[in-house]
Amino acid sequence: MDLLLMVRLVPILVRGAAMTMELTCLAVVLGTALGLPIALARLSRHPLLRGPASLYTWWMRGTPLLMQLFLIYYGLPQVGVTLNPFPAAALGMTLNAAAYIAEILRGGILSIDRGQMEAARSLGMSYIQAMRWVILPQAVPRIIPPMGNEVIARLKDSSLVSTIAMVDLMRAAQQMIATTFRPLEIFFAAGLFYLAMTTAFTILFGSWERRLAERGKGRAPAMARLRRALAGLASVRGIW
Repeated sequence: MDLLLMVRLVPILVRGAAMTMELTCLAVVLGTALGLPIALARLSRHPLLRGPASLYTWWMRGTPLLMQLFLIYYGLPQVGVTLNPFPAAALGMTLNAAAYIAEILRGGILSIDRGQMEAARSLGMSYIQAMRWVILPQAVPRIIPPMGNEVIARLKDSSLVSTIAMVDLMRAAQQMIATTFRPLEIFFAAGLFYLAMTTAFTILFGSWERRLAERGKGRAPAMARLRRALAGLASVRGIW
């Protein structure tokens, strides 16, 4: 193994890793912003909201990300929409991430006792207010671990954008192999970069989870009183 070659190619791999990180963060942030209304629509009792949201998650989670990228980059030009590699990659990863994040958020919301929503509504809160002040604060600590796994999965899946000419870490490695004919050293070096980035996200989400747990301990008595009060209101409402 040529270690000197690996060292010389580090700057090129760093640029590719930066693009990979940018795509991953963009997909997660926009995917979360899109995933939350999808999750709420999936929880809605209205078929016009629940139906399209369920269809969206069924399609995006049931088909490969690679096929979705091909549809966006190679398929859309047939209907007059042509995208450069970066926006096509960002769009494909965001739409795919939104479906998975929506299910994570939906699971976190469903893990909260339903009576708390009913009691919050009986206090005069709107659905959005009840979600904002009662449900989501309790659901967030529960969704941190699966969200961490999702971010790491997004980072690794981003290697697929190399198939649509997006120069990410994997594409940079492939280009260097085409000129050096040394796949062992280059793919090993690229693997180290992926490992470093996934480890960084693991540490970040682990720290975030511990911090929320510590805050939760301090707020536990108040939250327990709130839950008891809401449960009591729900019981009274049920009697009436």
